[in-house]
Amino acid sequence: MHIVVVAGFAPSLVNFRGPLLAALVQRGHRVTALAPPDEPGAPDVQEALRALGVELLRFPMRRGGVDPLRDARTLLALRRAFLELRPDLVLSYTIKPVIYGSLAARWAKAPRAASLITGLGYAFGGLEAEARLSPGRRLLSEVVVRLYRKALERNCAVFFQNPDDRALFDQLGITGRGQGQREAVLAGSGVDLGHFAPAPPVLAHPQTGAPVFLCMARLLWAKGVGVFVEACQMLKKRHPQVVCRLLGPLDHGPDGVSQEMLRRWREERVVEVLDPVEDVRPHLAAASVFVLPTYYREGTPRSILEAMSMARPVITTDMPGCRQTVEEGVTGFLVPPCEPGALMRAMARFVEEPELIAHMGAAGRRLAEETFDARLVVRDMLAVLGLDGGDTADANDGAGR
Repeated sequence: MHIVVVAGFAPSLVNFRGPLLAALVQRGHRVTALAPPDEPGAPDVQEALRALGVELLRFPMRRGGVDPLRDARTLLALRRAFLELRPDLVLSYTIKPVIYGSLAARWAKAPRAASLITGLGYAFGGLEAEARLSPGRRLLSEVVVRLYRKALERNCAVFFQNPDDRALFDQLGITGRGQGQREAVLAGSGVDLGHFAPAPPVLAHPQTGAPVFLCMARLLWAKGVGVFVEACQMLKKRHPQVVCRLLGPLDHGPDGVSQEMLRRWREERVVEVLDPVEDVRPHLAAASVFVLPTYYREGTPRSILEAMSMARPVITTDMPGCRQTVEEGVTGFLVPPCEPGALMRAMARFVEEPELIAHMGAAGRRLAEETFDARLVVRDMLAVLGLDGGDTADANDGAGR
């Protein structure tokens, strides 16, 4: 078969979809990837994809914001690409590729289309708190729901990364409309257990004698980076020797942390603001505990899976996409979103009971091996799509864990 994978960000094809692309090529399928032009500073993935046996083509798309004229150009460009490539299956992920990729696939009469919902993000963040939404944000949510509903109605399969997103799509009548459409909940994007190998526990920083807390995320307020800084300020009043680190790239969207705020945090020295890196493993290996206090509508945060795979305890929020990654009190702690005091108390547990670091880290690695292995995620996807040569009905039941 000729399978076209549509992405919103080219590096994600290697970082998140690499195991899937490799598995498709290994099974003899021709795979073409479509992605927008690279953003400034983004790593070039052309050679990495070529090494996997995947051709990369570009199409115009603006990742953030709503611009009807630009989005129409994206839709038309995808239709042209599908008419030229004549794929047997179009698989799209992230919001704009899913919506416009699915619509363009139908318009170009592609035999099959499937979508991977990797989180609901900004547009859906207000659906659970409508009373606090501005009229513009409420309108955006309504438009996105209608677009999703129209785009997905002819998909042969829709994959989710957490049960909360699946339940919300069913509740809103977005999915379940097409005859024979399959739905499956995957264990996120999975994690390469060999690449993110366990590292020895770090019970204390060698100079301060206290644990090291690492928050790793795009520098968006909704990712909870401000909550992390505030919790660190509170924690250092009780335990001034702790080390708190923040690692992630700037985001120039409306929710991004400003350069001025980063400068202020550096001057205050409550947290160590680290420069973005391509390989996060050394920073995870140097951390005692991983922290992600997000209140964003995540799919399943890959950063949490990487931390667990490297045997790091996790503190995250009791939010869709996050809550299923932590066994409370076993692999880490769940805290309410937007509550720095609760986050500080969870962090303090590791300062006052440092033996938890090794125990919970080891338990997290076991959970990663049992549930979040990327090979298991790929197996489940291929089974639902009927690309594994097995019984798709049985596989679909199993993928709903």
